[in-house]
Formats: sequence, structure tokens, C-alpha cells
Amino acid sequence: MTSPNIVLIVADNLGWGEPGCYGGGALRGAPTPRIDRLAREGLLLQNFNVESDCVPTRSALMSGRHPIRTGCLQSVPPGLPQGLPRDETTLAQLLAERGYASAHYGKWHLGDIPGRYPSDRGFDSWYGIPRTTDETQFTSSVGFDPSVAEIPYIMEGQAGQPSRNVKEYDLAARRCIDEELVERAVAFMRRQHAAGRPFFLYLPLVHLHFPTLPHRDFAGRTGHGDFADSMVELDHRTGQVVDEVDRLGIAEDTLVIFCSDNGPEFRAPYRGTAGPWRGTYHTAMEGSLRVPFIARWPGRIAGGRVSNEMVHVTDLFTTLARVAGARIPCDRPIDGVDQTDFLLGRRDQSAREGFLFHIKTELRAVKWRDWKLHLYWEPEVNEGKGKLESPYLFNVTRDPKEETDVLVFNTWVLGPMLRMVRDFNESSARYPHRAPGAPD
Repeated sequence: MTSPNIVLIVADNLGWGEPGCYGGGALRGAPTPRIDRLAREGLLLQNFNVESDCVPTRSALMSGRHPIRTGCLQSVPPGLPQGLPRDETTLAQLLAERGYASAHYGKWHLGDIPGRYPSDRGFDSWYGIPRTTDETQFTSSVGFDPSVAEIPYIMEGQAGQPSRNVKEYDLAARRCIDEELVERAVAFMRRQHAAGRPFFLYLPLVHLHFPTLPHRDFAGRTGHGDFADSMVELDHRTGQVVDEVDRLGIAEDTLVIFCSDNGPEFRAPYRGTAGPWRGTYHTAMEGSLRVPFIARWPGRIAGGRVSNEMVHVTDLFTTLARVAGARIPCDRPIDGVDQTDFLLGRRDQSAREGFLFHIKTELRAVKWRDWKLHLYWEPEVNEGKGKLESPYLFNVTRDPKEETDVLVFNTWVLGPMLRMVRDFNESSARYPHRAPGAPD
């Protein structure tokens, strides 16, 4: 296999049920024709799983390791230790060894100090935000004091050079940032195509993260408010990137992936939907774990394919490395499994049967085949019962809302599930977890 281009578009807080191809779209007041077309042209996964929120998922994608191993457990305010330790090998670093040009345009959230910016971690260049988008509300908040709270900035950087502040990231900038990210992404693809270099474009867009504010060109477009207008904009931005791949004539040499970092927002008025699944991010419900995933690669991935086979975000690290011909680190546990044969249709089954789901340091749930074991119970954020003396077991195929505990009738399932827990604990004993904020 030659070195294909890789375009990885990651939406922010996009729930499973928002795009039309997942049952939303016009039903939600926000048609998504470009995302729906992408799904028709490639593979749509119904059982793609992520971590609990922004930082854990992005660290899992970049390192192939569960965040409990790397210390990337949660979002923290600016000025406090955070980010992916420098001794973790990123996907961008692996691809750089294969001669890839790489760029990051969007939300990083894996380090906001020199040494941990994207251009320090394998990317040739970056433009975007080091942390998150709720910071756009800071400077307009009553009582905001810049002497004790950092003013958020959009930043940029080049490999081998210090990253720098570009402009304040406020509510006005929030409305325009996805437009800017896509403009840079398109220009990057053009440059690399002209230079004849394979490229890795990592495009973690800002929509639909709160405050969910559309670009002025999309404000009022749907008649259903800012959230629906922003969904239509997200669809349009995705289409702009795919259109450029097609215009350059590189579609058959380019793997395009579109997915989300976690389930939908739980705060009104920006709460999204996970479709048939219950819950939002910051919980262990299926609405938190399952998010949209579409992969298009003409001539390699058959169009119109839909699968309910289980895939995890850590698998992207391992799979994309293999697609690019890169070597996986062998000096530490890698939780991602190689899904290349499944992705390309050489086999119908996923290479994964299950995974463990932590929130921060707590093992909240175990997922295996059609089964889900909850060790804690929190169907809504901040409405939990805490740790369960007797865990709840659900069959998520028969019971997608996770409403009927069937453990007493299916205790046999505990065997394979608890073996997964045992194996992970043994691995953790051999390779101790990093503490959050540990120095490089």
C-alpha cells in the first residue's frame, strides 16, 4: 500500500443523532446533505466509541492509549498543568517518520505550554486554540479579571519555532473560527499536492461546542436557532474540505474520516441529541460513548456500507499508522487495535470485542459484544448513585436506552468482562499510569 493522504475531521460535542444519516438532519431542523453524501460514499459506523469528553478522547486518538494511562483525564483551566506528556508518541510523529507533511487546524486541548503545542508534537504547523471554546465567554463575563484569569487566544506555530498568540478568542472570533480553519486546511492540501507529498490534515473543528454560535453567513439560515444554524454550517465546512479533495483529483489517494470527540452537550440551550441512545458526555451511557463516524476512500472502502461492529477511538491511532506504513511503539501498552482489514472490507467483523470506560480514575463501565456493565450509575450528569454494590447489566442491542438491568439472568457475561478488567490491571501494574499534569 502506498502512503495515502489522511484527512481527519473531528467535530466537537456532536451527538450521534444530529446528522441526517444518523436519523437527525432535517428532523432536527438542520439538514446535513454533505455529511449524508459522505456516508453514502463510504462506511458509516453505528458503534464507534470515544472517551468521556474532549481531552480524554483527543489524547486517546493521538496516543492510541486510554487517558488513564497518560494522565489526560479532564479539561482544566489555563495556567494549570495539563496535556499529553512528551514521552507519549503522537500519531503525527509516527506519520512524520514516513515522510508525511502534517498540519493541525482547530482545537488541540493536549497542552498549552511550550513543548506541548501541536508544532512541538509532530505537526509541521498549526493554527487554532490550545484549550477549549467556553473560554470565549471569559472577557464578556461580569466581573472578569484578566489579572487572575488568562485572556484566551487563537494561536499558531511552526515546527522548530515558538508558538505565538494571533488574536483574542472571544465571542466574535468564535463565530468565524471554523471558516478560518477550513480556509487554512484547503490551502494546506493544495500546497502538499503541488509538492507531491503525502499529507496528514488533522482538522478538529469547533462546532458544535458551546457557546454554539454560527458564522454570520449561517445565522438565521434554518429558522430554528443558533444550534441548528451551526449544524448546517458544520455540514457546509465538511463539504468544503471534501470538495477540495475531489477538485484536486486525489480522492482515490485520500482517506477522509469524519467523527466526533464525544457525545452531545448537556447544557441548555445547546443540548444536543444522541438519537436512540441515552445520556450525554460526562456519563458512561451509550449517548456518551457512541458518536458519528464516517470513512470515505474511493476504490478502497465500498460506498453505502453501514456497520454496527464495535470500534474505539484508540483504534484510529493504530489503524492510521498501519495505513501509512508507520510502526507502532512497542515500549508501552497500546490500547488501539488495527482495524485496517475491517475498514477496507476485507473482513466483516471488527478486531475488537470490548473495552473499559473510565471517567477520570474511576472504572465506570465495561462494554463487551452486545453487553454493557455499569459499575457506577449516572444516567444524567451530576445525577448519579455512585458506585453500585451490585452492578447493572444491559443488552444494548435489545435495550438501547439502558433501562432494564438483566444481570441476574446473565451472570455468565461477568466472566469475559472481568477478565478484561484483570488484564488491564495487570498491564497497569507493569506500566504505571502517569499522574495528571506530570512534568515532562
